[in-house]
Amino acid sequence: MIRILVVDDHAVVRAGVRHFIADIPGMEISAEAGTAQEAIRLIRSQDFDVILLDIAMPDKSGVEVLKQIKREKPDLPVLILSMHPESRYAVQILRSGAAGYVQKEALATELVNAINTIVRGHKYISPTVAELLTADPATTDKEKPLHELLSAREYQIFYKLGQGEGVTKIADDLCLSVKTVSTYRSRVLEKMNMTNNADIIYYAIKQNLID
Repeated sequence: MIRILVVDDHAVVRAGVRHFIADIPGMEISAEAGTAQEAIRLIRSQDFDVILLDIAMPDKSGVEVLKQIKREKPDLPVLILSMHPESRYAVQILRSGAAGYVQKEALATELVNAINTIVRGHKYISPTVAELLTADPATTDKEKPLHELLSAREYQIFYKLGQGEGVTKIADDLCLSVKTVSTYRSRVLEKMNMTNNADIIYYAIKQNLID
């Protein structure tokens, strides 16, 4: 039996996942968590075969939860569930240690396929993500949107800045020092050829990156 922990702050999403997993032989939702803190507590106290993790949690980002899981249980596969298109997050998330990336709007069959794939010790790579991963940087970087050139952490800082959050708040949310966040902000501005937060916000809105 594949024991699954669903981590998502929306009860309706957790209920939806539980509903169709209930009909899949050999799989069960062993527990649910609505916050990052609750998820870490469950991972420490129970054994799971797969973690289904939302990328946007209320108390800590999915990226931070992913990194903490990989530190504490490096062999535990984590499948990211996200409302965002693969082109926005998937490559950065996979490089951060996720075993796969599935959009919430995907068919249930894709989610089941992804779970079976990562339980066997493989990464789940959709055709779209495979294309993103195999693209030649030498020939495609100039064609890529600037935000796709950022590392996972840089994008995380960029995204929060794009939502109008200040450095101090970002530092508190991510449990980082203000100096560290400021350093990442400087890298983002340099990589994206920008000068201030207003440029970042304008770009994020123009690229439809802000929900």
